[in-house]
Amino acid sequence: MMQRLPSRAVAGLVACVCFMAATTIFAQNLGKTSTTEQTTARLATDMISKYHIGQKPMDDRISQLTFTRYIKDLDPQKLYFTKGDIDEFSPFKDKLDDLLKAGNVDFGHQVFQRYLQRLNERVALAHQLIDMPQDFTVEESMVTDGDLMAYAATPEEMNERWRKRIKFELLSLKLDDKTPDEAKKQVHKRYDTLSKAAKGTEPGEVLEMYLSSVAHSFDPHSSYMSPQTMEDFQISMRLSLEGIGAALRSIDGFTTVSEVVPGGAAEKDGRLKATDKIVAVAQDGEDYVDIVEMKLNRVVRLIRGAGGTKVKLKILNAAGESSEIVLTRQKIELKAQEVKGEIIPMETRIPGAKGRIGVINIPSFYRDFGGAQAGQDNFKSTARDVARVLQEFDKKGGVDAIVVDLRMNGGGALTEAIEVSGLFIDMGPVVQIKEPNGKIKSYDDEEQGVMYKGPLVVLCNRLSASASEIFAAAIKDYGRGIVVGDTTTHGKGTVQHVMPISNRMFSVLNNQDLGSVKLTINQFYRVNGDSTQNRGVPSDVVIPSLVDHMDLGESFLENALAFDQVPNASHPMYDMTPPNVLAALKDGSAKRLAATPEFDKIRNDIARFDARKNRKTISLNEETLRKERDEEKAVEEIRKEEEEHETKGTEGPIFKKTPYNDEVLNVTSDYVGLLRQAKTAKR
Repeated sequence: MMQRLPSRAVAGLVACVCFMAATTIFAQNLGKTSTTEQTTARLATDMISKYHIGQKPMDDRISQLTFTRYIKDLDPQKLYFTKGDIDEFSPFKDKLDDLLKAGNVDFGHQVFQRYLQRLNERVALAHQLIDMPQDFTVEESMVTDGDLMAYAATPEEMNERWRKRIKFELLSLKLDDKTPDEAKKQVHKRYDTLSKAAKGTEPGEVLEMYLSSVAHSFDPHSSYMSPQTMEDFQISMRLSLEGIGAALRSIDGFTTVSEVVPGGAAEKDGRLKATDKIVAVAQDGEDYVDIVEMKLNRVVRLIRGAGGTKVKLKILNAAGESSEIVLTRQKIELKAQEVKGEIIPMETRIPGAKGRIGVINIPSFYRDFGGAQAGQDNFKSTARDVARVLQEFDKKGGVDAIVVDLRMNGGGALTEAIEVSGLFIDMGPVVQIKEPNGKIKSYDDEEQGVMYKGPLVVLCNRLSASASEIFAAAIKDYGRGIVVGDTTTHGKGTVQHVMPISNRMFSVLNNQDLGSVKLTINQFYRVNGDSTQNRGVPSDVVIPSLVDHMDLGESFLENALAFDQVPNASHPMYDMTPPNVLAALKDGSAKRLAATPEFDKIRNDIARFDARKNRKTISLNEETLRKERDEEKAVEEIRKEEEEHETKGTEGPIFKKTPYNDEVLNVTSDYVGLLRQAKTAKR
């Protein structure tokens, strides 16, 4: 192995690493925004400042925030732009607000073009560095936090960053037991893919990134959504789409089938298989379009279409054999993402335990708004699916308690959070909403009666957000049940509304789809008056988890709104969370956790993770990095185990047997017993 080359030697590798100023070229290219983009930008920025709950003007402050956010989104690790680039961009720092009001988004396009130029230069350098000899015995490290670095001022400084980056990637693959040749081949391919993906970025995608940077300057949850992104959003809310029924991935430039969705057109046809490569797509009666190296989102757009229409696919199977398939698109229900339930006999999980626990997993609060507005009887709805599961529990003999699993549930429709709450509480306020004018409005469960009256446990983690927090807070504030899981939830106490950029509203002649803005227009508050913003909903019983120690949550996001309070809303109280019961639950769980060897390991891994997450550098020495990687693998196994339920398919257990889940069942069992004791004592 050779000693590493000095920075000055690396600097001479690539002549295309440019640090020349190009202010004149940059200025000359301004003012060429398309008419459609001008209209979109003008209307979007007007809507953002007018309807956002903050009621902030589009001024120099927003301009500065947009400037910083957009550049950071493109280059968070400061590996592409140079100090000279940033100096060149800086005169526009206070001008973007005025340009945007006039519909001029050329700054966004020109900065992205400069990013592509720098990316091509860095990729060329990377390919040369990959083939250089490496010395993994040298004691050196690489800074991993871009915020701690300034933009590179010289070619030598930038080249040194890339030398370390490539060395780290090759070393990581070596520790994964790749041979030197295999590692080099994989990293070469990685940068080829990166370059092709960047070059394939469409103008509409650049506009979306830039206008979203504007919206993010108001708060982290507001954004601009292109027509294509809006289509994806609607699919996620209604849990259905029209297509062929295949999950796709991009692998080495090929669109590859990762899964054939049960019940879809592809499964019924029987010819399309997992691992097949789709190399060309044609609409019925049209010529084929070659999709090799095409970005996946564009491929998906070609394959999706209205139900009943046909699409032709050219396929390469695992043996390299070519064929053509014609499929008729149909409506596909996304079953893997809907509410699921199961009954767990306690004796099958906990030795000596008795009783039946029902578990309901809610991945998101989805609602087919279009179907609801059209008056369809069977439109997709979280509340309807939860009600269906509750009915199934009753048909199977009932349960002693229910666990509602909201881990990784990032929210969804406010209406669904209210209706699901109404299945467990009998009328009353569920959430309070602050309007842009400051007025407080209560949103109530207006349906009389409940579907389930027994002990209720709401299981949350740091990624339970928004609508999940509304439900958890209502159950907690009513004394209807307990919250178990991470120390607190995500802390997203804001409500977003998707508003189409309406040409008619603004008297624009054409009716082209200009996308939508997703805006924070309300803040929501618990019925006790507290906002969930930043602080979330604290758990009554905390179970150690790695997710709880990650920098996840509203408090870690830039431009997040602050916590505040409003008066509490009058509401009935249930007698299912007396203080002595909560204290006994905490005590019982703490004793079990202390006596369970698996949780000793979890606590040790958490301690290592806490120490490591504050480290801003990573070693490039093989022996040192191997030790760090061994620790990381242990932690990664726990993280995957904690998050595994998020990707459960339609088959298999909903509440897998793990030490964490078993402790949730223990807490639930204790809760049932303590409530019975309290009821007996009261009588």
